[in-house]
Amino acid sequence: MMRCPFCGNEDTQVKDSRPTEDRSAIRRRRFCPGCAARFTTFERVQLRELIVLKRSGRRVPFERDKLQRSIDIALRKRPVEPDRVERMVNGLVRRLESLGESEVETDAIGELVMDALSNLDQVAYVRYASVYRNFREAQDFENFLSTLQGDEEKPAPLDD
Repeated sequence: MMRCPFCGNEDTQVKDSRPTEDRSAIRRRRFCPGCAARFTTFERVQLRELIVLKRSGRRVPFERDKLQRSIDIALRKRPVEPDRVERMVNGLVRRLESLGESEVETDAIGELVMDALSNLDQVAYVRYASVYRNFREAQDFENFLSTLQGDEEKPAPLDD
């Protein structure tokens, strides 16, 4: 049973169900007979309950939405299609769930996100890195960017 987000009615009706494009979720169009509102819900498979181990030692439940928000912030005003972002987030969650551990350190999540963003959008990658690695001054950006440029400018090995 799904509660209407507009009026709180618990008797909503499913009008249409279909898988998302990448088949990672079920998209349900719903109707509330109480207030006649229409809304969409998504149902996802969760392989295991993940706990995030914070640097402070605290343990908190993994939140897919929090991961999505941090990536969306890094990608703000970047020309990346939402479908690609959704596929990336789904892939990250699947990788985290398939690690075989019920607890995942924040550093492991951050490194996975940085790796995925480096392949998706370089500007978002640098934005995310600036928060994740806690850049405090312009020199931190310069050092990070010089390592990026160093990776790109490495000469190819010579064939003898």
